[in-house]
Parts: sequence; C-alpha cells; structure tokens
Amino acid sequence: MKAAPGIQVKVTLNGPYEVTGKVPLRIETIGANIHKESVKWIPGKTFEPKEQPFYLCRCGHSKNKPFCDNTHLKIDFEGTETAGHTTYVEEAELLEGPNMLLTDVQHLCAFARFCDPNGQVWNMVNDTDDPAVKAQFIKQVGECPSGRLVSWDRATQTPIEPELKPAIGIIEDPAKDTSGPLWLQGGIEVLDAEGVPYEIRNRVTLCRCGASANKPFCDGSHASMGFKDHIAP
Repeated sequence: MKAAPGIQVKVTLNGPYEVTGKVPLRIETIGANIHKESVKWIPGKTFEPKEQPFYLCRCGHSKNKPFCDNTHLKIDFEGTETAGHTTYVEEAELLEGPNMLLTDVQHLCAFARFCDPNGQVWNMVNDTDDPAVKAQFIKQVGECPSGRLVSWDRATQTPIEPELKPAIGIIEDPAKDTSGPLWLQGGIEVLDAEGVPYEIRNRVTLCRCGASANKPFCDGSHASMGFKDHIAP
C-alpha cells in the first residue's frame, strides 16, 4: 500500500508520537448491540492541533490527552519498542474457506471484538460460499482497527480492505468501560525511534496506555489494565 502523502507518525525515544501533516484527529467509539457485541464505529469529537508537528501521548499519563504534556519525563516512561519490522504476511496464520481466505496475526489484537458476532469470523470463513455470510464476514473483518485480521478473495488471492481516508482515531470502548489505542487509518506511515519505517498498512493501532508488550503497536493491554483517558466527549 502507498503511504498517505504528507502524513507521518514518528515514535520518539521514551516519549510521545510526533505527528506531521494535516490529518483528521477524532474520537472513534465502538458501538455495541444489546448483547454488548461490537457492531459499528461511531465518529465523535474532533481535535484541531494548534501546531505542526503535534505530539500525542504514548505513556498514558498526560493530563492533556490525547496530547502529550511531557509527563513521560516525570515518570521516566520506558517506551522501548519491541515490535519487529517483519511484514504482516510473513507473520500471518492462514485460514481457508470456500470463497474467502482469512489471515490473522494474533499479537496485533487491539481487543475491539468486531470479530466475535455471528459465530466469529474464524468460523464464518468456512461458510463464505453463502453470499450473505461472505458479505458479513468481509464487513466484520474490515472493521478490525488493528489490521490483525484481513480477508482475501480466494480466487484472485487479493486482500479486501475497507476504503479508509487518512485519519487518526482515538478509540473509546464503553461496553468494556475502557479507552483504547490510537487507530491509524488510510496508510499513514509510522517510523520507529531511529527513523526506520514500519510496513505501511491501511489499518494500524498504536499503544497509548503505555503498557503494550508490542510497542509501538497495541496488544490489548489497555483492556486488562482498565485504561481510561478521561477525555470529555
């Protein structure tokens, strides 16, 4: 995938994310049904950074979230990156269905749970010869914010990705009473602290609770620790 032109997120050493370029920054809330299953994304409040570049909190302790207020210096934040630069396809597990394929890189899970309704996508792939199941399967897989899951057309061996314009989402998860990661959409380039780019992808989630074991990417730790950003809606 081509990088979104003019937009870049750089991980700073034991510090925040440095964001350059004009990019929408908004709250993205996970909408749930009566069974508390994730079923839709609800765009919310937008933020207008007053400077370029601007800095987003990575340690989880800023009093001015989503922006950095230099609290990482006071708490001696240890933000060493542990994620490698292996490509998604190299790491992915493959599941095959009659019409569709599903690839899965489990350690990228951001715990958004769009994979769970309708019997879970890992089972649904087996019934993708049914047009209705196939359509629902593609929808649910495409709503996975981290890109852990990708659906592929079996005949052409090509991925099916949602059309996402470049944006940064601040995930909120009311069903689990927690705040989630930063959701980078539309091919935003991410550079590590040494300036080496990670693979450019349509969907990526970056840790902002400070606890991920796969920094800079989210591994769902925000859910287990009950991270809350206390951003006013």
